[in-house]
Amino acid sequence: MFQRLRQKWGVSGLDLALILITFAIGGSLCGYLAKVLLKGTPLEGGVLWVIMYILLVTALWPVCVVFISIFTGQYTFFKKYVGKMASRIFGGNK
Repeated sequence: MFQRLRQKWGVSGLDLALILITFAIGGSLCGYLAKVLLKGTPLEGGVLWVIMYILLVTALWPVCVVFISIFTGQYTFFKKYVGKMASRIFGGNK
């Protein structure tokens, strides 16, 4: 599985490890930030809280992984990765 990812992304073993670490830390950070932001609202759980949490995580994730990628040295990879995702979502050039 990791070999296929290395080939697909065209990265070395060390870069793959740093990319996976960036995904893990960035995902955890955006989940944490979403919870912190929701603590400041009158929502106390329930369906509306879950919907808002999912929306916040979705919005924060790209920002968090690009921010963390600066420290792991993978900024170029994540800039391209997030850009490709955005063009697929928002119907960029095909």
